[in-house]
Amino acid sequence: MTNSPFTPGIVGDRLPNEDYAANFADLHPPFNDHEALVAADRCYFCHDAPCMTACPTSIDIPLFIRQIATGTPEAAAKTIFDQNILGGMCARVCPTETLCEEACVREKAEGKPVLIGLLQRYATDTVMASGTHPYTRSAETGKRVAVVGAGPAGLSCAHRLAMKGHTVDLYEAREKSGGLNEFGIAAYKTVNGFAEAEVNWLLKIGGITVHNGKALGNGLDLDDLSSDYDAVFLSIGLSGVNALRADGEDKAGVADAVEFISELRQAGDVSSVPVGRNVVVIGGGMTAVDAAVQSKLLGAENVTILYRRGRDQMPASRYEQDLAASKGVRLIFNARPVRVTGNGTTQGLEAEYTKTGPDGLAGTGETFTIPADQVLKAIGQTLGDSADGVALIGGKISISETGRTSRDGIWAGGDCASGGDDLTVTAVAEGRDAAEDIHKTLMGSE
Repeated sequence: MTNSPFTPGIVGDRLPNEDYAANFADLHPPFNDHEALVAADRCYFCHDAPCMTACPTSIDIPLFIRQIATGTPEAAAKTIFDQNILGGMCARVCPTETLCEEACVREKAEGKPVLIGLLQRYATDTVMASGTHPYTRSAETGKRVAVVGAGPAGLSCAHRLAMKGHTVDLYEAREKSGGLNEFGIAAYKTVNGFAEAEVNWLLKIGGITVHNGKALGNGLDLDDLSSDYDAVFLSIGLSGVNALRADGEDKAGVADAVEFISELRQAGDVSSVPVGRNVVVIGGGMTAVDAAVQSKLLGAENVTILYRRGRDQMPASRYEQDLAASKGVRLIFNARPVRVTGNGTTQGLEAEYTKTGPDGLAGTGETFTIPADQVLKAIGQTLGDSADGVALIGGKISISETGRTSRDGIWAGGDCASGGDDLTVTAVAEGRDAAEDIHKTLMGSE
């Protein structure tokens, strides 16, 4: 077994080898041709399309499903990519159950929506598997744009700008591009290196040069970028981690859930990733669910999600909550961490029940302790100090509807910006819309 040098209870290789392949197989296997046609046939092709309204990227969903139904998945993919160039990833990770599929007329009438996400994956995978790229660049404009951060927003912005004929330098702090798509999403949602393959496919548009290992404060300066380029787009994500604010959070065995997921995503052999016997994940978002489920799939005996508010206020969708429960994860609501117990290494987590009153969330004074040799923090991230020079709001970069910051010539989008929900699909929309505004500005047609 692979042991952590600090926490003897956190080890790898907990399961028989064959179990890992089964546990980390594709969560939703793709449609074959027949399944796609049957699923597409259920669509009413609504003229007012509530599913389209619910999509943050406003994909013409009835149109692309009709194109699948008529045997032209390549045309369907083009309809999707016109609005969402990362449509393949979004088909895998979007909470469709609370977006387009929740709005589906079939869902309202029968409780069983058209499987829009799987249909989108079928169409986009068809084109990507062919190796073709459905876009060509416009004539060179002579304009140069710096995009800082190669996550969903940055990739979306860079592709749209390159398609318009601009030259793009895409700077990324990590050794691989993709942002949270590459480092922060459960391995069973994006199997077979899909995130990296999607980036490589996107770059086929041309006109984009990727510079890895460069970030604001580490090889890049915002003033220099502003001087050297005609426009700058910031999609730098959230690099800081919120403090647990519980005694003993510095003990061995307490770690950041995002880093845990990243290690798992980058591991050549998932069995090598250490996990505790008793794991507690603190938080209520998608990251918490991904970390908890994967802990269980790695062989943890007991996994608990601790969330300070009620079930209805949990950011992760009910589908994700039920997925966690189906994998054997225990969910405890209305409780917050008080103290990590143990002598040097983590042995348990003391928590306090909470209630919501006139003054907000408060502890009840009633406590309990959960055995834990590993505690994963999924309590949100912060911008850090990498965005000096632009106005902030609520700890994020303040932007207009088109991504403009307080500083001329600088736009922003994605998790680092104040635009909207922290979803891949929202980030893609923000990058796309900022690129359109940058293009209009650079070409003098705003």
